[in-house]
Amino acid sequence: MKFGVVVFPGTWSDDDFHYVISEVLRQPVKLVWHRDRDLSGIDCVILPGGFAYGDYLRAGAVAARSPVMEELTEFAARGGLVLGSCNGFQILCEARLLPGALMRNECLHNRCQSVHLVTERTDTPFTSGLRAGQVLTMPISHGEGKYVADPDTLARLVARRQVVFRYATADGEVAEAANPNGSMDSIAGVVNEGGTVLGMMPHPERAAEMAMGSTDGLSLLSSLLGTLVEDGGFVRR
Repeated sequence: MKFGVVVFPGTWSDDDFHYVISEVLRQPVKLVWHRDRDLSGIDCVILPGGFAYGDYLRAGAVAARSPVMEELTEFAARGGLVLGSCNGFQILCEARLLPGALMRNECLHNRCQSVHLVTERTDTPFTSGLRAGQVLTMPISHGEGKYVADPDTLARLVARRQVVFRYATADGEVAEAANPNGSMDSIAGVVNEGGTVLGMMPHPERAAEMAMGSTDGLSLLSSLLGTLVEDGGFVRR
């Protein structure tokens, strides 16, 4: 399976993702410059964290109109896999590849800490290796991570089971005290209706080795391999 990690001016988690995919998962990966429209041969595109274009206007707003995003929209429409973490999640929402928006944290402070996530769905390519209700520990680092949506959109997300992760306690209880940014319904990650585009505020690439305190983030990327690679081929189950 081949990964592509998009690099925008201001991106800084690209090297982290590249390292985890190439050195920990031992999978082929290439960096894709934001002006590059060629995504051929790539099975999963990753939009990493950072401050793309300095987060001018709004976080992810300018990046969502970058040349690579035109091709990424078509890539996703064809069923290609897309993972956006932190700033990548913001970009996916700005590009309308995912519903809702990310706003300033309710506390008005940047939050840089470990959080617990409870797994709501295990039938997506990103979570096929997880158990329903499984609690994951990953770091966050953001100032605009409060997920919001209008009432109708939020109701559709819940009804269509598009919420994949919620902030929770270490025991998996969804509670206000465990919500680090004030996200509606404690939402930490959502997918599109097809389950092929995932956006999440936590950083799975920073939880891929025990030296970093957790390997829970690696389970997401490993799920992709278990779901999509069979006898050396690309298989969607």
